[in-house]
Amino acid sequence: MREPVYISGAGVISAIGVGKEETLSALLNKRSGVGSMKYLTSRHREIPVGEVKRSNDELMQMVGIKENPLTSRTVLLGIVALKEALNEANLKREDLRGVHFISSTIVGGMDKRELFFENERSCDREHALAAVQNCGTSTERIASYFGPFASLSTVSTACSSATNALISAAFMIESNMADIVVAGGAECLSIFHLNGFNSLMILDSRPCRPFDKERAGLNLGEGAAYLVLESESSLKRRGIKPLCRLAGYGNACDAFHETASSPTGEGAYLAMQKALEKADLTPKDIDYINAHGTATQNNDESESCAIKRLFENTPPPISSTKSYTGHTTGASGSIEAVISLLALENQFLPASLNWKTPMEGGIIPVTDIHPKREIKKIMSNAFGFGGNDSSIILSKV
Repeated sequence: MREPVYISGAGVISAIGVGKEETLSALLNKRSGVGSMKYLTSRHREIPVGEVKRSNDELMQMVGIKENPLTSRTVLLGIVALKEALNEANLKREDLRGVHFISSTIVGGMDKRELFFENERSCDREHALAAVQNCGTSTERIASYFGPFASLSTVSTACSSATNALISAAFMIESNMADIVVAGGAECLSIFHLNGFNSLMILDSRPCRPFDKERAGLNLGEGAAYLVLESESSLKRRGIKPLCRLAGYGNACDAFHETASSPTGEGAYLAMQKALEKADLTPKDIDYINAHGTATQNNDESESCAIKRLFENTPPPISSTKSYTGHTTGASGSIEAVISLLALENQFLPASLNWKTPMEGGIIPVTDIHPKREIKKIMSNAFGFGGNDSSIILSKV
């Protein structure tokens, strides 16, 4: 018999706040965190980004650690979010030997790597180590702050990474491989990151407008979020009340193009369909969809097509919260999962910002935070380059 999967703790940091409380306040007051660069040292100052409003020094002070060439901004953001998640789930350091940790990222410690790129051959050993750290290094560095976990895993599947980390965690619990798994992702902005997306010509020079006819691309963001996934038997044993249930999940790949989604949204459709089947739900059971909604021409058309097809042209309220945080790439799936959890707990709809004009054949995102019916089940989408598409469903307990 498969164990049901519950969420017993969550932590988040992004451009709209440090922690769940600040994040909730920004969402309820429709306050975006996208704006001019302050901490990223790029020549492209004209490009708006969703930066966390803390310097590296301030982040280090928050978590009580000293400067280290190996401590990237991705690691610092991850520590802040993971600390909140573990605290909410009442998990202490001595408990972690029985807890598995799955973290996702795309660029990892690239912010440190690019500092030493030109002088790499003449670096001392310590700085040379900083120059070669990979995605897995970020997971190891975040975990080392808290103590020994039962196991560490790193997921990197483009912008569906954090959602796939959550799916992996859920599978471990359902398969009786683990009782508690902490999963999510962390991602910082870097010059490499910004230049890469800019070279694809999909960055907007203004705050992004998901699902708007005049949309012109995405805004990159940074942040981290982790959720504590736990079996029912573990909750009972520890005397913990769950926040919600992770009722369903699905992953599919349309393999249409290296970066673009298929015009029909086949991968997105299949991922959402699988999530519904896993949760034993119908489309009519979903009360809100947190869309991937990047505000690029391709994504919004493809996702609209997939949603309209699955929900037979009568979808529930939909919005994209990337208009608040920017697109946090490898961390976006878990950040948006926490936002969905907040919507479930506090009964509101995270309204789309900056939307004005319907796109041809597109969905109409919600701009009012007040739901017309009780929110019981939320679908959250995350779609990655190469068509690696994932969807999860959070259900009120």
